[in-house]
Amino acid sequence: MLMVNTGKELIQINTSKNTIEYSTTQGRTWIPCFTGTSCGTFKDLLLFDGGLIAATSKGIYFSSNGGRSWIPRFTSNCYGDFISLAENGKELLATTTKGLYFSINGGRCWIKRR
Repeated sequence: MLMVNTGKELIQINTSKNTIEYSTTQGRTWIPCFTGTSCGTFKDLLLFDGGLIAATSKGIYFSSNGGRSWIPRFTSNCYGDFISLAENGKELLATTTKGLYFSINGGRCWIKRR
């Protein structure tokens, strides 16, 4: 998902600028909140584990402050490039270039879904 609704604000990936933006006006205006390049290219966002999880070209990143800063959760490419994220209760699901994986610890370790 390129946009999530936290209840207080909308948060989106601006794919043309590779930034994270937020809106408190139901999307009428957007304010950049993360413009760094340390996370790589943002591909997907998901509300999970009390914050935001992002799939990026450098792996899985987590933000506890609405996308204003990010910490790495998983940055190995051994499972391929992360493309999209979904949640299934306590499981985090990821589609990668090598298949479907799941995590039961917030994206820190991954297991191939059979």
